[in-house]
Amino acid sequence: MMTTTETGPGLAFPDEVVSHAHLRFVELPLNAGKAALITLDNGLDHKKPNTLGPTTLRGLERAIDAAYAEPGVVAVAVTGKPFILAAGADLKGMALLTHREQAIDVARLGHRVLGKLGDGPVPTFGLINGMALGGGLEVALNCTYRTVSRAAAGLALPEVFLGLIPGWGGAWLLPNTAGPETAVKVIIENPLNQNRMLSGPQLESLGIADATLDAADFIEQSLTWVAKLIRGDVTVERASIDRTEEAWEAAVARGRAIADGKVHGAAPAPYRALELLSAARTSSKAEGFAAEDEALADLVMSEELRAGLYAFDLTQRRAKRPAGAPDRELARPVTKVGVVGAGLMASQLALLFLRRLEVPVVMTDLDQERVNRGVGYVHGEVDKLLGKGRLSADHANRLKGLVSGSTDQAVFADADFVIEAVFEEMDVKKQVLGQLESVVSAECVLATNTSSLSVSEMASALKAPGRVVGFHFFNPVAVLPLLEVVRAEQTDDATLATAFATAKELKKSAVLVKDAPAFVVNRILLRVTAEVFRAADRGTPLQLVDNALLKLGLPMSPFALLQLVGPAVALHVLESLHAAFPDRYPVSQNLRRLVEAGKPGLWSWDEQGRPYLDDDTAALIEQGDTQLSEDEVVEAVLSATAEEIRFMLDEGVVAEPQDIDLCMILGAGWPFHMGGATPYLDRTGIAEKVTGRRFLPRGVASLPAS
Repeated sequence: MMTTTETGPGLAFPDEVVSHAHLRFVELPLNAGKAALITLDNGLDHKKPNTLGPTTLRGLERAIDAAYAEPGVVAVAVTGKPFILAAGADLKGMALLTHREQAIDVARLGHRVLGKLGDGPVPTFGLINGMALGGGLEVALNCTYRTVSRAAAGLALPEVFLGLIPGWGGAWLLPNTAGPETAVKVIIENPLNQNRMLSGPQLESLGIADATLDAADFIEQSLTWVAKLIRGDVTVERASIDRTEEAWEAAVARGRAIADGKVHGAAPAPYRALELLSAARTSSKAEGFAAEDEALADLVMSEELRAGLYAFDLTQRRAKRPAGAPDRELARPVTKVGVVGAGLMASQLALLFLRRLEVPVVMTDLDQERVNRGVGYVHGEVDKLLGKGRLSADHANRLKGLVSGSTDQAVFADADFVIEAVFEEMDVKKQVLGQLESVVSAECVLATNTSSLSVSEMASALKAPGRVVGFHFFNPVAVLPLLEVVRAEQTDDATLATAFATAKELKKSAVLVKDAPAFVVNRILLRVTAEVFRAADRGTPLQLVDNALLKLGLPMSPFALLQLVGPAVALHVLESLHAAFPDRYPVSQNLRRLVEAGKPGLWSWDEQGRPYLDDDTAALIEQGDTQLSEDEVVEAVLSATAEEIRFMLDEGVVAEPQDIDLCMILGAGWPFHMGGATPYLDRTGIAEKVTGRRFLPRGVASLPAS
């Protein structure tokens, strides 16, 4: 049971995995004196990082108090178990808080405990030996000095990505330690750019760490550095911070522009963080910490955070244990991969299989020139990785030696897994699969990268249709983590298990989907596209239509997405969906005219990167005289989305709403503060208005009922 008191001693998270604060006293080198070394360790391996819940914090507080009380101590250092300092607050516990008073207690407890590291009788040292996220990095920030391992990775203050702010000192300490520009980069810019992390050497270059040391004997080197500093042999000189209002507010303004560009005002967390950063120029430490308490409590009790924590849980847990996947024991080994096609998508697939599986990969196409171009692309990408230092010369040569090409599909005779990435046309794909079946072994998996066509129909003409599975990647293949694994009507368990095992080796998050038109992501995105074009065709100004959805915080506007995907691809998928659901997926004649004219999209772009409609494109567009407002466009799109998701769930396209949300987060970049899709449709009331009921129970991805 969760309990709280005003001062925090009774606060507890159910099932908290406690990271114990082990205290020992060591004699520093160079006769510098006695130091207290506190090591956080939850007793689990590196796959289960330390986290900071209330019980952990109180244990750390006892260790800090005992360290200060030890006679003769000249320094106190805090580090973590191998490879990990701490991964931040216990987010599972944060999701269970039901009252603002509890959230205030969590904030104050963290400030009280970590604040002791900055207010002690002796210098304190944060020894960042590995991952330090959120509260983990704030442990070090509260210390007087910081060392960092050269090999450390996963260093960040990612809170605004989830819907929080650095609430245990980070929002005040970082700008006052390393300057407002660094604070904006670490607290705003990096989290809103796919949650970008820092490395050990970057931490020192940004002015956050005072020394970067080798990983092999990091603790020993750190203690030697501590000794030298205590003796006066080493001094720390930090860059001066421009504390003028003009310079400080320029940094904050840059952060606000980044937030506007990414979330368009739809998520409160980055803006609350910017308020704290702005105030940190003149506020005292106590005032800064108190302001963090209030901001953290407000955000913990926001719907956006609950959706963010839900989304985080989906990507960290459900994505690793796909619902409906067969027993992994049924999977067959994949020792050679075939790729049919040598175009850009096929070449990206070949590169991915090559890098992740490191088995022979062979590509085929209709003529040698195309084959050579595909193999050349893979070789070129490997060479780029070599040039960036991400591969050794031997490793690069080995990878290039594993990829080959041919115009003869007989090269697939000993392949275990063959994926086709040819033109998105049913007859072509049927022909390819038929040819493959005559060549490959009886146990070879035949996968299709189709984005919308029926896998069951493709497999229908084969003698062994059970070996066919949909394996739908998203472009760019190297970036987007989602893989829709499509079970056709006759796909057997061994094939499906092999597909899921291969997806895991490819480091993709696989979601099992039914063989239904356009599966999940494209079905929802094209329903949005259809509604957007419907509004434009009726007479709503194009710029108004395009801007309307930005207020949701989506990664890009609908017409910008159309430009990225390409009108021809969008039209092809839309036509497939229109054939299946003609009333819900009308085909815009304006879209058709764009494709027929060979236009790359609707917009042209000026020198400042602003979209505009050029005269040639404008001449293609025909509109009615019915104009919708921005709010009406948003309501139409969200209502259509809710309706389509309900149909998909009723049809059993996926197991649960959580899979819809996971697909939209990982495959379309829909934001955490929306929880993907269904939490936002629930909290805005659109789900109930359109479908008669919520998608998720109240309290799941939302605040509990009051």
